[in-house]
Amino acid sequence: MSQKRITATLLVFILASSLLWSQQKRSWSHFRGSELNGISLEKGFPSSWNDSLNIVWKIRESGKGWSSPVVYGNQVWFTTANRETREMRAVCVDLKTGEKLHNRLIFQPEKLFRIHAVNSYATPTPAVEAEYVYLHFGRYGTTCLNSTTGETVWERNDLQCEHIQGPGSSLFIYKDKLIVHLEGTDVQHILALDKRSGETLWIAERSKEIYESLAPIGKKAFVTPIIVNVKGRDLLISNGSRTCMAIDPENGEEVWQVNQGDDSTISMPVEGDGLVYFYTSFITGEDGKKYTELFAVDPDGSGDIGETHIRWRMKAPILQLSTPVYVDGLLYTVDAKGVFFCLDGCSGEVKWSTPLKGKYHSSPIYADGLLYISSTKGETFVYRAGPEPELIARNKLEGQIWATPAFTGGAILMRTSEYLYKIRTF
Repeated sequence: MSQKRITATLLVFILASSLLWSQQKRSWSHFRGSELNGISLEKGFPSSWNDSLNIVWKIRESGKGWSSPVVYGNQVWFTTANRETREMRAVCVDLKTGEKLHNRLIFQPEKLFRIHAVNSYATPTPAVEAEYVYLHFGRYGTTCLNSTTGETVWERNDLQCEHIQGPGSSLFIYKDKLIVHLEGTDVQHILALDKRSGETLWIAERSKEIYESLAPIGKKAFVTPIIVNVKGRDLLISNGSRTCMAIDPENGEEVWQVNQGDDSTISMPVEGDGLVYFYTSFITGEDGKKYTELFAVDPDGSGDIGETHIRWRMKAPILQLSTPVYVDGLLYTVDAKGVFFCLDGCSGEVKWSTPLKGKYHSSPIYADGLLYISSTKGETFVYRAGPEPELIARNKLEGQIWATPAFTGGAILMRTSEYLYKIRTF
């Protein structure tokens, strides 16, 4: 091959790689991002806004849902539900204009089962990739749509679970698999479906021996898993109401477990520099008061690693909804009492903490050196990341914020109880 052809080939490869990277950067394909870590690698996001400042467009919510928006290319997908009409819908809007591209009725069950007062019937966040979007409404069904036409590719209505308080676990695409959690009072199942056909490839279960002593409500979990790589091997980390498990995502076999507490887990696991961080479920102290703990665990183990692989632990209040974010050796987390912590990821040392007003069910996002933390009152606090607390801005939108925002293409997609906003610096 001539030098010119080699140069031309390299140039094509570089341009193709750049295009692929650009496309990846423009996506926010899962809950807490395409890597499920709450981090955007892009720059240029706004730090200040209100209902009239830096708002490109806003569309009114037609129902209720706490699912986060997900983005692929120029499409923004989210789910919504209407209790009165029992309609569960998938909505897709144009990222540039906010124009509705799809508004599909996905499920309309004859009966709605009860949910927790702070939950919705459209809480699980979809997952999206080229050509397909995947949606989950708990016991009411799981489906795959062609993202261009909006037509149904496959649908599953047989994946049943006594959620009691409603579903909350979001979907996760892993290679050719769609990972689905069904954890209620009757079953605690983690499933891998063939993402093209919807067929079940494997089912993993929490240990019946470990769970049999729990009250039925104590078996419930709302968690979304992550993938970590340990010495070249992928592990799916899933934190249930008593057991945090590492599972081989290829076959569903359990690799290790850490057991503590009982009752609901909601916050996702987080990975950073070789450790896995997660909040345990409820523990009852000698004084009869309940608490939880934030664990840092070395994931390089097998079997029951609770006595050998916990590197540090920190006591915390119960009902932890918000998921931490790990950046440059520091773990940032807002606990269930609204206290914002910055911890050394290696030692667990508290670098700083500051109380925030309100409740925080949305998870913090890191982008371009800043941390964005949104409260249920519709406020978003913006802090500079680092070993000292530095508040940059405090922003307010109409309605409550429960959904975690999406950050892509220089824009923030912020969902409140009233609107979906596109926020960008003009």
